[in-house]
Amino acid sequence: GMFRKNEDLTPSQRCLAVRRMPSLLEYLSYNCNFMGILAGPLCSYKDYITFIEGRSYQLQQSEANGKEDTKYEQTDPSPNIAVAQKLLICGLSLLFHMTITKTLPVEYNIDDNFRATASWPVRFFYLYVSLMAARPKYYFAWTLADAINNAAGFGFRGYDKNGVTHWDLISNLRIQQIEFSTSFKMFLDNWNIQTALWLKRVCYERATFSPTIQTFILSAIWHGVYPGYYLTFLTGVLMTLAARAIRKNIRHYFVESPAVKLCYDIVTWMATQVAISYTVVPFVLLSVKPSFTFYSSCYFCLHIASILVLLIFPLKRTQKGSTNHESIQPVWSKKLEEENLLQKNNYSTTNNSFSQKQEITCRYQALKQ
Repeated sequence: GMFRKNEDLTPSQRCLAVRRMPSLLEYLSYNCNFMGILAGPLCSYKDYITFIEGRSYQLQQSEANGKEDTKYEQTDPSPNIAVAQKLLICGLSLLFHMTITKTLPVEYNIDDNFRATASWPVRFFYLYVSLMAARPKYYFAWTLADAINNAAGFGFRGYDKNGVTHWDLISNLRIQQIEFSTSFKMFLDNWNIQTALWLKRVCYERATFSPTIQTFILSAIWHGVYPGYYLTFLTGVLMTLAARAIRKNIRHYFVESPAVKLCYDIVTWMATQVAISYTVVPFVLLSVKPSFTFYSSCYFCLHIASILVLLIFPLKRTQKGSTNHESIQPVWSKKLEEENLLQKNNYSTTNNSFSQKQEITCRYQALKQ
């Protein structure tokens, strides 16, 4: 935000641009605040400093004529209901993890007796349910971290047209969309959302070639040194590219009739859930030997299928900058003001808000699935 011209930035970069060097206190506050001590979730510096300075309740609502009406709430909206709902989800996720998850271990997928006696449908069904049972521990950790931020007053995204408050500005997952995702992209867009946004901003939008491959490799490095991470993300590259090719070349044939689209959604849901489960097995097993044992027992079937899809269907290039790249963005409005570029190092916005330029709001829109 300080070394590039405004017109050279993407819409999302303009919204998140930092126009003034943070002070040491602001920097340490952002990195060491207690709200992110458990599991994040990651938030942008712009959102964080807006919240700290008490400017996070500048709300934006769309009127019927499409114009934006900026309103200022006199009282802070209460997070109590949102926190209670998220704590309930935490409790259910923890209960599920402590009861069901232990009865469906992922390691059973590579059990010699199971592989020798179970049929292919049974094996793929157990693959799906065992990986589905492994997800609640992530639901628990991320939802609890989200609730902590909300309890502190952080995470308010605004009101919808009906006046309902939304406390999901920095939420890290959407459970319903994850469990009922009908495409690989839809799953990724709703899983570990804030980290995916960070990867998109720092890598995907800046990569000069093969942005998908570079982003997955960076994600693997960011996760750690276990070989399973790299196997998962390299497999994820194939799955993502294959799913994108199928979607762009086939999907439009099945959206005309509601009945046909319903059948298409059911088939793609099943395929997506199996593909996701197949991809993330090494992420759970961590080591090379058990991961290759699993893939070899499946004859690397989805790896081969993905390669065949990429050979058969052309993968159209997407023009960077032609669409909004924030594919995992809130539908409702985010408020982000534009600070005065000529203002000196002054971080007390409350005392200087009347001498700055009029604050403007920036809307993020979600790409259609």
